[in-house]
Amino acid sequence: MNERTLIADLHGGIDGEITVKGFIDVRRDHGKLIFFDIRDRSGFVQAVALPNNAEALTVAQSLKPESSVSVKAKVNKRPERMVNAEQPNGDIELELLDIEVLSLGGELPFEKDADINLDTSLDNRPFTLRNTRNRAIFKVQHEILQAYRSFLVDKGFTEFEAPKIVGDDAEGGGNIFRIEYFKDRWAYLATSPQLYKQILVGVFERVFSIGNVFRAELHSTSRHINEYTSLDVEMGFITDHTDIMRLEEEFMHHLYTALEKNCKAELTIFKAELPMLPEGNFPSMKLKEALALIAKETGEDCVNEPDLAPEHERWLSKYAKEHFKSDYLFVTHYPVTKRPFYTYEDENDKGYTKSFDLLFRGVEVTTGGQRIHTYDELIEKMKAKNLVPENFSFYLQTFKSGMPPHGGWGMGLERLTQKILGLENVKEATLFPREINRIDTLLSE
Repeated sequence: MNERTLIADLHGGIDGEITVKGFIDVRRDHGKLIFFDIRDRSGFVQAVALPNNAEALTVAQSLKPESSVSVKAKVNKRPERMVNAEQPNGDIELELLDIEVLSLGGELPFEKDADINLDTSLDNRPFTLRNTRNRAIFKVQHEILQAYRSFLVDKGFTEFEAPKIVGDDAEGGGNIFRIEYFKDRWAYLATSPQLYKQILVGVFERVFSIGNVFRAELHSTSRHINEYTSLDVEMGFITDHTDIMRLEEEFMHHLYTALEKNCKAELTIFKAELPMLPEGNFPSMKLKEALALIAKETGEDCVNEPDLAPEHERWLSKYAKEHFKSDYLFVTHYPVTKRPFYTYEDENDKGYTKSFDLLFRGVEVTTGGQRIHTYDELIEKMKAKNLVPENFSFYLQTFKSGMPPHGGWGMGLERLTQKILGLENVKEATLFPREINRIDTLLSE
């Protein structure tokens, strides 16, 4: 057969014969005619097997959805009355001349685009990932990653890969997966690339990473998973945490320009509205101010809470949209007791840190802030958190060599995707979710 033509390029071959390789997405029988929607990585096109080609028609009769095929076909313009202006290839059709079956589709558990519950979808993930909705989710996620990389590289950041097996927990929170290591030692699955990205500030000054992190938390909610993709940044020679916040605002503007350009069709599937971005900086308030506002407006006694509850995040996000015309809100200055040992304490607001969470449509999608950059202060903060400095000796070496003021963030890719598209559950935005009930298959099975 001829060299393969991608479906997106078919308009260049009208009235000619081409070869298309792809999947049978949909089959429709109309009397003696058999219609197919064929998909490849670039798009969809309608094809038809006509009764005047007995050989092609015989093969077509055997085809089931999800069969992979290589077809030789003529590219025909559709009659004007048959043009579907809403489809990218709605004005052309393939007349099938020869069909080679590469792999025949089997019996499907249900229609590929059927409306099914999330557990059923996850139980059949290799199949359900092929449906229109799921492909759109992960096309959007791909564009988020592309935008993230392009933005940071243009800003002078260097990408690195952080270890996933670590000697101790960077967060000091205790919710870590422990694994057997060599020489009768325990190791841990990384909860964050934090220690490594700080070390690399001393090497490259500006670094970022994209990688999986692990949290051994017994959550069963619509916003938690036990393995997620963390989008991390760390940069040196900052003035304070607000430099990190300004960088993130700039990234969000860059991201939505990219999504609007490259994902119009996918956003349309979900009726997803691009976020409301305020002119100038995103609104910001200290945690104490946020809790006082909630107490004043709702009557809830929460002013002494050390953190925001999920219902607080939802309330504040709604407030920001109504009062600041913004889908985003920074909440800053969390207590020293609630932040990891490396978080910088505000010298003008003792007991509180130069840290922030970014709330987006009711959920925290980013945690960041300024880090401690002096050796002696790090030792002091470790001991205050009942951590053993000797366990972090490898990390501490970088602070004996001199480090600039620095800071960064960690952003959850799956939560960000979920909220951009308005999905009900973060697991919908996770290719293969790991959570308390599932590692590919249900743990109860």
